Amino acid sequence: MTSAISVTDLTVIRGRTRILSEFNLEVESGAILGLLGPSGSGKTTIMRSVAGLQRLTGGSIKVLGTLAGDKSLRSRISYSTQDASIYRDLTCSENIDYFAALQGHVSSSTDEILELVDLSRNRKQIAATLSGGERARLALATALVGKPEILILDEPTVGLDPLLRRDLWSLFHRFTDEGKTLLVSSHMMEEADHCDELVLLRDGSILAKGTPRELRTQTGVENMDAVFISLVEKP
Repeated sequence: MTSAISVTDLTVIRGRTRILSEFNLEVESGAILGLLGPSGSGKTTIMRSVAGLQRLTGGSIKVLGTLAGDKSLRSRISYSTQDASIYRDLTCSENIDYFAALQGHVSSSTDEILELVDLSRNRKQIAATLSGGERARLALATALVGKPEILILDEPTVGLDPLLRRDLWSLFHRFTDEGKTLLVSSHMMEEADHCDELVLLRDGSILAKGTPRELRTQTGVENMDAVFISLVEKP
């Protein structure tokens, strides 16, 4: 398979703090790659870099064969931040309509997008009155406007109950069946089995890469929390 995202020797330094150092990553087209690790491990910095929003100290990133941040990618990738990027004074449907207007075209109707994230009954509700989980799903809905080829999702299931998490992961796999590529971050190791490939991170460094099965085989343990701990404590 071809790479949808290719990160080469990415280095990011803020002030005197080195966030990432010569970080390398390949994300295959039509796959879900999970960035897993605790807060402060570099997940968001990697995602911002791929989205073209982070100043790089060194290295390069190509997205769909084009340098990250190029204006030609604006309609081809979508980035949903951990803090819901929505307008709290607009209704759910108005948020979708606004982001569609920014795109200049609509590939799916507002109702179709809200149905995907189980917000149909909230379509006329002001975003400020939504629960945390509902706001997270609305942020995901705005990222789906225009049917992007790559979705960059920072902690998309945080704060959601198990049923909603299950439904969202089912939706993510539907996206890959349609040929989309997903870069998804999480601090919850139990999310690992939903991903095709994993990158485990700690303090801006890669602990390990591979499929969930490969990482279990490498460490000799089944529980993904135990896999992570085993890799951290490895001599």
